[in-house]
Amino acid sequence: MRVSTSFMCTALSITSVVSCQIRPRRPDEPCETLAVRREWRDLTSAQRLDFISAVKCLQSNPGMTFEVFSGVRSRYDDFVALHISQADYVHWVGHFLPWHRYFLWLFEQSLRKECFYEGTVPYWDWARDSATEATILNSPVFDDKYGFGGNGDYVEDLSVFPSEWKAAFDVPGRSGGGCIPNGPFAGLNATMGPGNNTDYNPRCVRRDFSIWLMARALHTDTIAFVMTAATYFDLDHRIEGLKLGIAGASIHAGGHLGIGGVLGDMANTWSSTVDPIFWLHHSAVDRLWDAWQRNDWPRRKRDIGGPDTQWAYPYDYFGKKPYKNITLDFVMNFGFVGGMLDIRKVMDTQDLCYTYS
Repeated sequence: MRVSTSFMCTALSITSVVSCQIRPRRPDEPCETLAVRREWRDLTSAQRLDFISAVKCLQSNPGMTFEVFSGVRSRYDDFVALHISQADYVHWVGHFLPWHRYFLWLFEQSLRKECFYEGTVPYWDWARDSATEATILNSPVFDDKYGFGGNGDYVEDLSVFPSEWKAAFDVPGRSGGGCIPNGPFAGLNATMGPGNNTDYNPRCVRRDFSIWLMARALHTDTIAFVMTAATYFDLDHRIEGLKLGIAGASIHAGGHLGIGGVLGDMANTWSSTVDPIFWLHHSAVDRLWDAWQRNDWPRRKRDIGGPDTQWAYPYDYFGKKPYKNITLDFVMNFGFVGGMLDIRKVMDTQDLCYTYS
């Protein structure tokens, strides 16, 4: 049985939430041994179940930010609410990668400190599954016992769903739309979203696979294209997408829209974190950035750039917007979960005491 230490905070006012939360190790604290994040199928069955159990532990522990976000019920929801509230400031911007790097690290620290999890956040190596549509469907990530379960039942008529429940554009090959039907998270309920909504809204978490999109956007050819970026500015652009919509879908959208389709939660920019598979996908994105950095570490360990404002150049798909280019001193916002942190603190995964296998 996992024991929660966060219950002590539930009765305190919001002014006390930050000081009461379980304090993760700071990035500037010494690291004795690097934790290793491993690919999902490289974990033993027991290790996979340990991660799943730790996620469920956070989903059952009481939340700490409920006085700010009325939909928060669990400790897991604290992270969902943070992502929803920050989504418009951390996507299609230069700090997309560093913000999500530290977001994952905060989540990993909570699993370890609050749920006594001894492992790390695993990643999904898309290249090991994306050769064909059949290999994607048979991925251990979607296993119904030692994975995250599979696609939702097919929902043909989408007209009965509000627009905020659906992706902004059609996703070819969508094949589901129903609630998670099997696996450890079968019937999982979210309390917030879909969309930019942190009010209490209980509903099931949905999946709407597009195997067609996953097989293309997560293919080794796409990964190779991303990895040939000459600068961080170019890398971030290639990961987030060179165009808006399916035509520009790259590895980030390949996981989100490939699993989320039109109606699934992973396709939702704001509330995609309600689906626990989010963490494996973003761990894989972070791994790619880390690998790119280490391919030319002396030059790339400080390479950063891109707009500080969403939908500014090179993401100016809706017209020109004023912006400033981010630097290592740019301060990222992690709200009541993690406070404020400048980018230079997260440029090296080893400063955060982890590496990738």
